Amino acid sequence: MKVDWSFPRQIFLALAVIGCAGIYPLVKFGSNEIIQAAIVGALFATVNVLLGYAAIEYSLGKSTTTFFKFVIGGMGLRLLLMAVVLVLLVKVFQLHVGALVGSMGIFYVIFLTLEIFYIQKKINNKQQS
Repeated sequence: MKVDWSFPRQIFLALAVIGCAGIYPLVKFGSNEIIQAAIVGALFATVNVLLGYAAIEYSLGKSTTTFFKFVIGGMGLRLLLMAVVLVLLVKVFQLHVGALVGSMGIFYVIFLTLEIFYIQKKINNKQQS
């Protein structure tokens, strides 16, 4: 099975572009606490989407049932895991709530959109083969 690296490249490109766009306001107006929370949120959302990518790559050649279990079920489990880790990051590590949730939310929405487009592209390519 050949691994398609276009999706991870899109993720890291989006991370770089958004990071570059957000660096000035964060450094100019944010405290170290806010900058740290924003970085943790971005990294956590990136790990989350890369786990989704692994599930997609694993399940694409499998049955429809396996595909839905890993991709759709995986989205639900990853969302639940994100909620648990978010609570831990706020309660235990006392990260800035607004910066953490804002960063995670922005990256989650962008990465989930890219993930859906990637799944659609992979399914369309599979149907054409």
